[in-house]
Amino acid sequence: MGHNGSGKSTLIKALAGETTPTSGQILLQDFAGKSIFDLPPKTFAQQVAYLPQKLPDASQFTVAELVMLGRYPYQKWLQKPTPQDHTRVREAMSLTQVTPFAEQSVATLSGGERARAWLAMCIAQDTPYLLLDEPLAPLDIVYQVEILRLIRDLARHKNKAIVIIIHDINLAAQFCDEFIALKNGKLCHVGDIASTMQPQVLDQIFGINLHLLSHPVTGNKVAVV
Repeated sequence: MGHNGSGKSTLIKALAGETTPTSGQILLQDFAGKSIFDLPPKTFAQQVAYLPQKLPDASQFTVAELVMLGRYPYQKWLQKPTPQDHTRVREAMSLTQVTPFAEQSVATLSGGERARAWLAMCIAQDTPYLLLDEPLAPLDIVYQVEILRLIRDLARHKNKAIVIIIHDINLAAQFCDEFIALKNGKLCHVGDIASTMQPQVLDQIFGINLHLLSHPVTGNKVAVV
């Protein structure tokens, strides 16, 4: 989390191998301390899936074809999709509720439908790490909550490590396990829900005095102006 221009997208692009850091290294735990930039592209893509904030043009694909691109890291040159590939694609489309328009062109989708189709592609990629840069931005509140529930389930039941950039502090407090906050390109806070949802911490992160109430169902803290 962090205000606009705090460095969130730059950090997640670096974690995704899209930007080379000016100093330091980015290492993957299961590769004996190897830098991510030293791994073959397909090997890295089998470990890390990345959903950028600005989605590439995919108007030439149907939704099913787009989601199948998530299986590319596992396919050999000119190999046709395997039964396992098709299974992963069907599962991903079902989880993100894009199955009804699987054969539609991506160009015909609304912004929210397109965002869910791209998320399905990342889920079909079936990686232990998932990086999501503001995936909720094009979605209405119903799908924001559905996607966050899905992401939480993937983390808890599929043992995936998920990094998500999100602006809504209250949604984050309901669904995320740990907060990392940036300010002016630097780390300014790391903590769980309890340590983050404190007036002085939120003021440090966002520069605004927020008041905290208890959620009527979960009891978690909710920030209000």
